[in-house]
Amino acid sequence: MTFFVNRVKKLHLTFAAVALAAASFFAPSAQAQAPLKIGFTSVEYVLSQMPESKQIESDLKAYGTQLESQMKAKQTAFQTKLDDYQKRGGAMTPVVKADTEKELQTMQQGLQEFGQTAQQSLQQKQQALLRPVLDKIQKNIDAVANEQGYTYILNSDSGSNPILLHGPKDGDVSDAILKKMGITPTAPTAAPTVQAPRAAAPIVPAAPAGKTKTKSK
Repeated sequence: MTFFVNRVKKLHLTFAAVALAAASFFAPSAQAQAPLKIGFTSVEYVLSQMPESKQIESDLKAYGTQLESQMKAKQTAFQTKLDDYQKRGGAMTPVVKADTEKELQTMQQGLQEFGQTAQQSLQQKQQALLRPVLDKIQKNIDAVANEQGYTYILNSDSGSNPILLHGPKDGDVSDAILKKMGITPTAPTAAPTVQAPRAAAPIVPAAPAGKTKTKSK
């Protein structure tokens, strides 16, 4: 059973876009008296061009694989216990049967809780890896804005806030930001996927714990 879903096609850029959009748009301008000049950039595009993005993706994939292995081990242990219960349940004494059902339910709950915790853990890992890169992008956005006289720089990625609905091509400073970091812009490519954990719903015992009486034939 698979416990992982495609999560980071955009290389965790929802977080990145939101984190930088507000900072770039609402930051106080040192050129308050100068004519208003607004530019825009795609944080997703800039991040995808940075060499750090591949390492982040690799680290997240490795971490996700580790979580998946732990989940599968727990699922296997649960399934083994459940199979044994289904085969021998009829021959168990009421006390043993009730204890086994209780143990199965505890294991099932543990699986669900692990899935939820794993999701949170991967998100925290993702944010920790992204933070230095986002800081680097922000620093270079500020530098380009100051050098080229931009009052505001918006984020053009969809789903971010604010969203740029229209703008002139010469207002796009994405390549200027990359060049400021010493990166030669290339054609954007689809980001490889990274898998993230989610809670699974394992099979439950056929009989509720401590409620069913066994019938002798």
